[in-house]
Amino acid sequence: MTTAQHERTGSGLGLASAGLWLLPLYALLLALSTLTHEPDHAEAFGDWSRYVTTDIFLVNHIVGSILGAALGLVGIVSALLFLVRGPAAATATVATALTIVGNVLFTGLFAAAAFAQPAIGRAFLAGQEGAEGLYDEVYGTPLLTTFGIGAVCFLAGAVMFGRAVARTSDSLRLAGWGYAVALVLFVISGFTVSVVQPVFAALACAAAVLIALRLPNAVEPVG
Repeated sequence: MTTAQHERTGSGLGLASAGLWLLPLYALLLALSTLTHEPDHAEAFGDWSRYVTTDIFLVNHIVGSILGAALGLVGIVSALLFLVRGPAAATATVATALTIVGNVLFTGLFAAAAFAQPAIGRAFLAGQEGAEGLYDEVYGTPLLTTFGIGAVCFLAGAVMFGRAVARTSDSLRLAGWGYAVALVLFVISGFTVSVVQPVFAALACAAAVLIALRLPNAVEPVG
């Protein structure tokens, strides 16, 4: 490698080291955006409408979910630049691809929540007929299928990413598997015991901090 190539590669990995810190930021945004949850629309559509028309609901979805997903993807790609220099390059590459596909598909649901739900809520509170039916139209088979495929890709990507990180160095074993398990439980708890979602996101954040600190020094240096 020439001196110029060495400098360019070193500069790129320097930026990647900074990009790794987007992983804990992503997890932190997940925690903050799930501190509160919307009421069950099927049982109390009025309460649900009032909740989804609040500013905090909109901010949570735009910043915590949509922007958070984008930042998380930059963090994953940053990690890939290091992981391809280690023993789990192929696993890391597939994990990154699956995570990208999963998060992109997730944004369909996030956008529906951020923009469609407040419109439905305002319509209901204004007394417009058929507002409740609009909810079922938005969250019909196409959107739920998109979310289902995205969830499978995201969860598989999280597990494979954790495995790739754990295989890279003994110092990353706990952080890698901890990040993967925490993200999987975060998603599952959203449909079961949503009150613990912030806890799992916080655990993912802690694991991601360790990854950001240790991964750059755990792979083969630029030669």
